[in-house]
Amino acid sequence: MRAIMVMYDSLNRHMLEPYGCDWTLTPNFCRLAQRAVQFENNYVGSMPCMPARRELHTGRYNFFHRGWGPLEPFDDSMPEILKNAGIYTHLVSDHQHYWEDGGATYHGRYSSWEISRGQEGDPWKADLHVEYSRQSVFRAKQKAGGSGASPRVIQDERNRRFMDTEEKTSQAVTFAAGLDFIRRNHDQDNWFLQIETFDPHEPFYTLPADKALYPHHFTGDADLEADWPPYAPVEEDAETVQHVRYNYAALVSKCDRYLGQVLDMMDQYDLWKDTMLIVNTDHGFLLGEHGWWGKSAMPVYEELAHIPLFIHDPRQPACDGQKRKAITQTIDLAPTLLEFFGVEIPEDMEGRSLTRVIAADEPIRNCAVFGYFGSQVNAADGRYLYMHSGERPEVAVYEYTLMPCHMRQMFSPEQLRNAQLAPPFRFTKGCPVLRVPAKKRRVDTTGFGSALYDLQGGADSNVLEEHPEVVQAMKREICAAMRRSDAPEEVFQRLGFVR
Repeated sequence: MRAIMVMYDSLNRHMLEPYGCDWTLTPNFCRLAQRAVQFENNYVGSMPCMPARRELHTGRYNFFHRGWGPLEPFDDSMPEILKNAGIYTHLVSDHQHYWEDGGATYHGRYSSWEISRGQEGDPWKADLHVEYSRQSVFRAKQKAGGSGASPRVIQDERNRRFMDTEEKTSQAVTFAAGLDFIRRNHDQDNWFLQIETFDPHEPFYTLPADKALYPHHFTGDADLEADWPPYAPVEEDAETVQHVRYNYAALVSKCDRYLGQVLDMMDQYDLWKDTMLIVNTDHGFLLGEHGWWGKSAMPVYEELAHIPLFIHDPRQPACDGQKRKAITQTIDLAPTLLEFFGVEIPEDMEGRSLTRVIAADEPIRNCAVFGYFGSQVNAADGRYLYMHSGERPEVAVYEYTLMPCHMRQMFSPEQLRNAQLAPPFRFTKGCPVLRVPAKKRRVDTTGFGSALYDLQGGADSNVLEEHPEVVQAMKREICAAMRRSDAPEEVFQRLGFVR
């Protein structure tokens, strides 16, 4: 048996034709929907990028104990478990966060790995002659300290100079490596390939051929670009918002095109009969909805949390082309792959194999629970989306870790001076962990208050006061998930729950 995962970053469900979008061009996602099961109620767990990938490896929620960070020494890693069971695992990726301090333990869990460079200000090319020249409608928001563009924006400018043709772009290099692996190993058994591209994450960099797919009618300053929106409230006019969406759509169409190459190779080597194919993402992205750009700075709205998922299970080909409504999450992918290869699922994994969901839409949970570390906790059951804010926001938040790293830097000595050794959690395999006060700059959306949205009656209207019974049911689900995850006592206190 073999398995291929094609993973994107920030791929919006509502921008794909199989999920009902009527203006983006995604013919290969439509083609995929006919050769796989399409999941209608698939949700994130821990936001954003690396917390989601820790869940992909461990099958366990990250955000009750930890923010952005590496895999821990006590973590179960699905690719490593497969590797140790004799399944060859290979990662090809241009997701630069894997090679930063806060993600540096992930790629080593695979049997082998390949990296391609250049995404989102990745510190790649060192051409000191390059200065920031592009004029952006978001330039004022990208400035650091009130003058000049930020170092990452300048670095992105350098990188783009070296990706001026299609085959040089990061996504093209990544998929070429993945396709080469399939080409060389299609006749071998027992392997798992993860092709992971940072696209369509911002900045929405595409070449003219992709942009030409959409009507970029931008009647403001024609020289202004709008491909790197900030994580901030929308202050731009409606025309600019639409222009940004066209830039995003152009990149989604590029993603669709390279997905088509994987599907072509599945056809060429008749891999459908014995190879699982998973196409997924970590989270969505706000493109002006709810008055926001991006993620992290606002609550985890439906557009961020409700994400696409397609799975072709060669053991159940009759299910291809069908849709499933059961509530699923990112934590389910690790046990699904382990079960597919006949490898024992560790008891610490909270997710469930999706085999029965694929076969008969068999429910595996009542609702999805998700959020940011130290922030709101959300729950969604297919009908309602509930956002629960802290009832005691003054309660301190702590990171529990043996790998004290943030995104691009290690914990500072100042932060670690207040660290204490905490007793083991159920999933730490008897290891005590550092209990470190969280940085004040952590994402915290509790100031937005709690809310309840009826997803069938208009997701923009807060109906919190109209359905107290739904709110109570959602609170019970959140609390139960926290108990299963062995959440720290202060998280219960902050959210107003009793352990």
